[in-house]
Amino acid sequence: MTNAKSVGMRKTARLALVSLVLSGAAMGMTACQSDKDVDITKLGFESESPEMLYNQGLANMKAGNLLEAARKFDAIDRQNPFTEWGRKALVMSTFTKYRLGRNDDAVAAGNRYLNQYPSSQDSAYVQYLVGLAYSKQIADVTQDQKAATNTISAMSKVVNDYPNSEYVEDAQTKIRFARDQLAGKEMQIGRYYLERKEYLAAIQRFRTVVETYSNTNQVEESLARLTEAYFAMGIVEEAQTAAAVLGRNYPDSQWYADSYKLLKGSGVEPRENKGSWISRAASKIVGA
Repeated sequence: MTNAKSVGMRKTARLALVSLVLSGAAMGMTACQSDKDVDITKLGFESESPEMLYNQGLANMKAGNLLEAARKFDAIDRQNPFTEWGRKALVMSTFTKYRLGRNDDAVAAGNRYLNQYPSSQDSAYVQYLVGLAYSKQIADVTQDQKAATNTISAMSKVVNDYPNSEYVEDAQTKIRFARDQLAGKEMQIGRYYLERKEYLAAIQRFRTVVETYSNTNQVEESLARLTEAYFAMGIVEEAQTAAAVLGRNYPDSQWYADSYKLLKGSGVEPRENKGSWISRAASKIVGA
């Protein structure tokens, strides 16, 4: 009797436990079903087909809702990688992120696209978007110019790898601007050394502008600064050459007028020494 009673009690206990578990599960399911705030899209999942998501993304773009558009394209990219819809969505994801000002994200998405689809029909456009995203990050010349260097690299790929694309002309414009920024950075540092009378260090910076960035807007001033620095060091012949090259290329420049006045005040005039590095570099200067 005792054993039978004990077995019965254990069965009753198990049934009670099972009932409690099932009751809790049912309550949980009921709570989920009645909770109107549950949204699976917040979990990063979209239930629609990739085609529908893509069209929704385009519709949101047309309505000016770029954040929602980006979310739709990202969902396709995440849920349907390495498919045609995934490829197209990655292009649009790069574009929307660029338009939103999320330039680092645009660069990351664009580079991922180019790694996966290097020869696709949209590769030129995506490479151009990467260049645009870098160019938007170019800072004042007083700051680091890494973005300018990256812009030149990205846009040079547009020019060299896709020479027949419609993006080449603007890519070249962006390259010129970025190069002018890099030259401007050299000028800023050079002027700093010049003010401190560290003439050799200053000359090296101005020389870089003349030799490396000869087609930028900074060359004119760099030649005038070379005249000033060489003259201050007593290397008059190089100062005369810098002024002569400046006068030949920019005869109406105020920089040339100032350089001429500096030399004339000491009884000398601009005169080019054909053996000088300045004279050799002058052949690269626009207008030379």
